[in-house]
Amino acid sequence: MQNTKIAIIGLGYVGLPLAVEFGKKYETIGFDVAQWRVDELQNGYDRTLEIADDDLTNVITNHTLSFSTNLDDIKVCNFYIVSVPTPVDEHKRPNLMPVIKASESIGKVLKKDDIVIYESTVYPGATEEVCVPVLEKFSGLTFNKDFFCGYSPERINPGDKEHTVTKIKKVTSGSTPDVAQKVDSLYKSIITAGTHLAPSIKVAEAAKVIENSQRDINIAFMNELAIIFNKLSIDTNAVLKAAGTKWNFLKFRPGLVGGHCIGVDPYYLTYKAQEVGYNPEIILSGRRLNDNMGIYVANRVIKLMIKKGQKIEGSKVLVLGITFKENCPDIRNSRVIDVIRELQDFGTYVDIYDPWAEKEDVQREYGVDLIDSLNMESYDAIVLAVSHDAFRKLEIHKSEHQVVFDIKSFLDVELSDGRL
Repeated sequence: MQNTKIAIIGLGYVGLPLAVEFGKKYETIGFDVAQWRVDELQNGYDRTLEIADDDLTNVITNHTLSFSTNLDDIKVCNFYIVSVPTPVDEHKRPNLMPVIKASESIGKVLKKDDIVIYESTVYPGATEEVCVPVLEKFSGLTFNKDFFCGYSPERINPGDKEHTVTKIKKVTSGSTPDVAQKVDSLYKSIITAGTHLAPSIKVAEAAKVIENSQRDINIAFMNELAIIFNKLSIDTNAVLKAAGTKWNFLKFRPGLVGGHCIGVDPYYLTYKAQEVGYNPEIILSGRRLNDNMGIYVANRVIKLMIKKGQKIEGSKVLVLGITFKENCPDIRNSRVIDVIRELQDFGTYVDIYDPWAEKEDVQREYGVDLIDSLNMESYDAIVLAVSHDAFRKLEIHKSEHQVVFDIKSFLDVELSDGRL
């Protein structure tokens, strides 16, 4: 694709890997409002650890990838790809402000025949109903006459070094048949796993939001089974291992459901469903169950401590891990904080240790401090919340007085007093 110049708006876990791959083939500018993020990337450092420093430096050195916080620098581009977060607010309603602000910025530099592609997860219809009017307002241009849009949902799996951006099949779409082909060709030029051209932007939006809703519902079922089997004094993991011997059994596991996608995306779909007059029972039921698992875990830990004769008020609890998944520094929407808050409400003192998380990020996001070193024997209870490989090296000994609860079923079964 000759004369292709790409601007990536948002340089987080999604935007940066995309910018690096496009930067290997096209003149690419990574844009972000955070100056500190741009400064780090220009110096060849990615704090998300998605891109190795050498790989980042090589693309920058070849002068095909640059970074900026200045809108004037991206005026030369003809493709704008939006990869900003789409969280929910305290009432679990979609917060589209990041994508709206990104659209405002693009609208100020948008030119005739430019194409704006959204990767951020949204509800079906959001691109054309919310983002397009913003682009029109700030550009003074007319949609599908002067400029065009596409939607290609991100499928990045933070911390996964096997399923990287080029190795995951990409869903693409466009606001006209011709633009859809252009968007598909653009992604096809870097995605070795291939692409799937959806018939409309709404279809592509819906496909993304149900991917994570499906996982959320399946994990909710596993969590409900874990609650039932605990009451029946049956080992949930043993049950799942036995059931998993059937070829078509879906091998999901119970656990805390957080992160930037699975714990958020279902609310986008349910919001849109309720807007058109339908109350989605299964999706919301799964969300309620998963949102309460942190409280359930904390209560299990407290009951085990009481059984061992411990005084709960003033007791010390160690929580191992606060990132939303293993071997990754991403703390966004980590539900480990629910376990911590509930344990604190019981009057316990909670220490948190996580070699992957940045102390400043954790303090800013959750208002809690990480400890730097461990003395495992000084705690009345230990909760393994995240299955970092580094935790395999810890010497955890089952004690007559200390409770060990393994949320991830990570430890040898004989080392824990309880697990999901």
